[in-house]
Amino acid sequence: MSIVIGEVAEELRPAEPIPEGGHVQGPRAGWRLALSSFVENKLAVVGSGIVIFFVLFCFVGPFIYRTNQVDTNLLNSFQAPSSQHWLGTDSYGFDELGRIMKGGQAALEIGFLSSAIATVLGTLVGAVAGLVGGVIDGILMRFVDILLSLPLLFVILIISNRYNGATVLSLSIIIGAFSWLVSARLVRGEVLSLRVRDFVLASRTMGANKRHLIYKHLIPNALGVVIVNITFQVADAINLLALLGFLGYGLNYPNVSWGDMLSNALNYLSDGYWWVVYPVGICLVLVVMAFNFIGDALRDTVDVRLRRR
Repeated sequence: MSIVIGEVAEELRPAEPIPEGGHVQGPRAGWRLALSSFVENKLAVVGSGIVIFFVLFCFVGPFIYRTNQVDTNLLNSFQAPSSQHWLGTDSYGFDELGRIMKGGQAALEIGFLSSAIATVLGTLVGAVAGLVGGVIDGILMRFVDILLSLPLLFVILIISNRYNGATVLSLSIIIGAFSWLVSARLVRGEVLSLRVRDFVLASRTMGANKRHLIYKHLIPNALGVVIVNITFQVADAINLLALLGFLGYGLNYPNVSWGDMLSNALNYLSDGYWWVVYPVGICLVLVVMAFNFIGDALRDTVDVRLRRR
């Protein structure tokens, strides 16, 4: 009997009134909100999938699809796609699919390594210039302006020609050493706005030195701008590597890049050997496009004014 009375009382209990504006959800953590905004961007998801695919394709693929990318065999040159060579062979007899994997390894390695070098240099220079200000800021920014006025492609071509025997490491250092300028300007602008914030002023009041402010407060709070710029730097480095290879200043044998492959393949495009041009060209376009998609999405995610609510 008591159970029936309880059920009747539960049914007669008035429902809680619903607010006019609907139920208010509690605040979500910043990284969860950013991740949710990033996932909602379909192009960002597509770009991330493309990047993951090419990382697995270039670095795991050679262990599954084994080819000889060291010894040339002119007797096997320009074989059409078949069950033995899925994308045919090039002018040296190398398996084209295996060649694309090897060239992709160099492109991704140089893209990530040069971007890391440029990010570290640019972040440190920009943070110091923005925090210290005055004469130091003026000297550093004028130095950045001078380097920005130099044509990057010509400088790299001169260095590559002077020191023959380009490797993944040497090209990464050269590209990274001339790609930190934009990062420095972006971080400096962000630090100029951060250094007048209350938490920085409070840390200064408590006796924090400039090194502590840079590493503990300014750089961590400027990471949003830095992370966004990294994706664009990777895309630019891959494009620049392809351009250098196309002009004949890329990696030396046995290393290869997608630009080297395109430079060699264009000589035979009119002969009908489409498999040595279009697959590698499509790979290059897809990778650069994917990193640009990710960069655009990260920019919209980091900037709260552009973030979708």
